[in-house]
Amino acid sequence: MDIYIVTLTILGFVVLLTAWLPMLLRRLPLSLPIFCIFLGAVLAWSPLPLLPAFNPLENRAFTEHMTEIVVIVALMGAGLKLDRKIGWRRWSTTWRLLGIAMPLTIAAIAFLGHWLLGLGVASALLLGASLAPTDPVLASDIQVGPPQSGEEDDVRFALTSEAGLNDGLSFPFVHLAIAIALAAKHGADLWQDWLLIDVLWRIASGVGMGWAAGSLFGHLAFRLRGISLARSQDGLVAIGMAFAAYGMTELILGYGFVAVFIAAVAFRDSERAHDFHEQLHDFAEQIERLLMMVLLVCLGSIAVSGPLLKNIDWRVGVVAFLTLVLVRPLLGWLSLLGSPRSTGENLVIAVFGIRGLGSIYYLAYATGHAEFDKVEVIWATVVLIILTSIVVHGVAVTPTMRWIDGTRKSKQPRSDTNSA
Repeated sequence: MDIYIVTLTILGFVVLLTAWLPMLLRRLPLSLPIFCIFLGAVLAWSPLPLLPAFNPLENRAFTEHMTEIVVIVALMGAGLKLDRKIGWRRWSTTWRLLGIAMPLTIAAIAFLGHWLLGLGVASALLLGASLAPTDPVLASDIQVGPPQSGEEDDVRFALTSEAGLNDGLSFPFVHLAIAIALAAKHGADLWQDWLLIDVLWRIASGVGMGWAAGSLFGHLAFRLRGISLARSQDGLVAIGMAFAAYGMTELILGYGFVAVFIAAVAFRDSERAHDFHEQLHDFAEQIERLLMMVLLVCLGSIAVSGPLLKNIDWRVGVVAFLTLVLVRPLLGWLSLLGSPRSTGENLVIAVFGIRGLGSIYYLAYATGHAEFDKVEVIWATVVLIILTSIVVHGVAVTPTMRWIDGTRKSKQPRSDTNSA
């Protein structure tokens, strides 16, 4: 059989399933990513010619760029969802998760990698920086609803805004891991350049360029009479804004992921009530879902047929278990102590730190810029954690969100939702 024709046929069914499966799985304790992983495994075990098995160790550049694209689209969609204006008190939960939980999570996972897996400093830090961010791609079931839909309770908002920002803010630690690896080999001084460029400049330029781009796009969409972008009613505008904001920011060495999310937030802020936001969000979500399904089918195929997971042993299993069951839940919950929500809501926010395609991107990016010791072990650990997170969180998300919705209906809106 012609592998191209078989792949084209499978792709056709995958595209059809992107539209049908969300309706089917809506009330079941299953998620679309679980089905994609299962489908990839079945295809790998079937007598059909295998889908192109893009082992990330052998096809690093392909892996980096494909995951990069899907994260960019997901970040634009996440930013367009948010009805809540940015503010210190309105986003207080987000700042706690970013400023307290994420750095502590990076340190804890790096410690586990060094202690249990025997990783060097650079490799251990890379493991922590890759796995600390929650994923904007796989977290759609726990995020807020479409723009102006009213589906923006505190739990969903916290998980959406955190996923939107921490995928970029973990990058300084990825760059630090790269710098340490290069310094060990070439003896370069790293701290001053890392602090000035990778932390201060890249974050500031990401935020600044993102806000400027979003404001510009908002002017083009809502302020031009007769020829505004909003009059086109074309969802492709969302993809154009995402890629333009990302590219312009990367050209000045800023964090493009931060810029894309900030651009979407600024675009919403320019005209909050227009129905064009919903059209843009819906189109971005469709593209995101399609790309996600294709990549996860490939990941499921790799997981059962490729050599990637041969490096899994009991130590990798222990690190994966502790990361998902102890590290993120505990540190996330501690960072939220004193917040106005109930203990149960804080636990949901802490537990649902889903790991996904963003982690694969960081790992592919870093290994293309420096050599790390035991890189096969790092890849195996990251993939195992992602697969476990997809299954565990996917099974738990439907009943958990149903419980959140039930408790929300029985309560008055919380004060930090509307405060300035």
